[in-house]
Amino acid sequence: MENDIFQLQYALDTFYFLVCGALVMWMAAGFAMLEAGLVRSKNTVEILTKNVALFAVACIMYMVVGYSIMYGGDIFLSTITGSGVVEGGEENATYAPSADFFFQVVFVATAMSIVSGAVAERMKLFAFLAFAVVMTGLIYPLEGSWTWGGNPVFGLYTLGDLGFLDFAGSGIVHMAGAAAALAGVILVGARKGKYGPNGEVNAIPGANLPLATLGTFILWLGWFGFNGGSVLATASVDSANAVAVVFMNTNLAAAGGCIAALLVAKALFGKADLTMALNGCLAGLVAITAGPDTPSALQATIFGALGGALVVFSITTLDKLKIDDPVGAISVHGVVGLLGLLLVPVTNGDASFSGQIIGAITIFSWVFVASLVTFYVIKLVLGLRVSEEEEYEGSDLSECGMEAYPEFSSTR
Repeated sequence: MENDIFQLQYALDTFYFLVCGALVMWMAAGFAMLEAGLVRSKNTVEILTKNVALFAVACIMYMVVGYSIMYGGDIFLSTITGSGVVEGGEENATYAPSADFFFQVVFVATAMSIVSGAVAERMKLFAFLAFAVVMTGLIYPLEGSWTWGGNPVFGLYTLGDLGFLDFAGSGIVHMAGAAAALAGVILVGARKGKYGPNGEVNAIPGANLPLATLGTFILWLGWFGFNGGSVLATASVDSANAVAVVFMNTNLAAAGGCIAALLVAKALFGKADLTMALNGCLAGLVAITAGPDTPSALQATIFGALGGALVVFSITTLDKLKIDDPVGAISVHGVVGLLGLLLVPVTNGDASFSGQIIGAITIFSWVFVASLVTFYVIKLVLGLRVSEEEEYEGSDLSECGMEAYPEFSSTR
């Protein structure tokens, strides 16, 4: 009887883990649609190619070296033979080792997807993919080993012992991706025509806002797997209740972020800005990701609203600083990712503000500096930026040799 209960629990937790991983994998489609909608039509094929290829690169590099760096052990022997039991986050939670790998690898791809939108429309395709190899194989896994892996930071201190908590990755995934994106944006520079000679900021509208909206809804849906799967179990009363709370709070935070961003944009610009509303949804999701398990429903809504309001001010501020981010990824995932970390101690006594701050500084410093060095080396070897002529004509033709909307081309 006891063995039958264990087998049922193992099967249910493994199945839940795999379904949540599939939902997170679906977020790759969300990033692809969001970014394709927010870039100009002449760069659509290239940004879609980046999103497909980076996911494949992330899977392979995390298999080859990333998972071992992050968690150690002989996971692949266990995966191949189907043997072994991995303990989950809830008491007695168990799931197949290969399910753990699958769930972790889609998180790596999510972090890398954040970079693609920020450097869109001017970075070379294969320069970007070369960075993806390093980011998913070394930079992210090493940072993850200090946080979820529980290893000391360069042998100096353990973040968990300092009171650092990040339930599903506001800092570990989202802020890390934004730190890498910031390094890339600084080195590759702004798009031509984005900033005028007198400091004015010129809007460069995206080509397909319905597609960007679809991408946002896909990300919203996928986030239930992102946060809900991080409970790591569902086959007991306690874990099932925890999953339900996380789903509820994740959804409410997105709603709060959307409404807050819409209202702030209306107050600042006099119009209901759809792109700000979309980024507000995502900001709310990022804000709750560090701690979706402990807030009340009202608190989760407020946390999301804080993220949604903050992201509007962050996007406009970065533009004033001439940091050109076509999709607002640095603001959504970086600035609001930091906010998410700082909100955790408000509802979770196991976290400390000092621990969250030290953790945030550690994650950002490592990822930013390592990414800056990597991008610089790639710049010397391959070059980072397409030529001015290629940028004017669009990356689709120069990098991919095809157009996303050929029937609307001015040359036909």
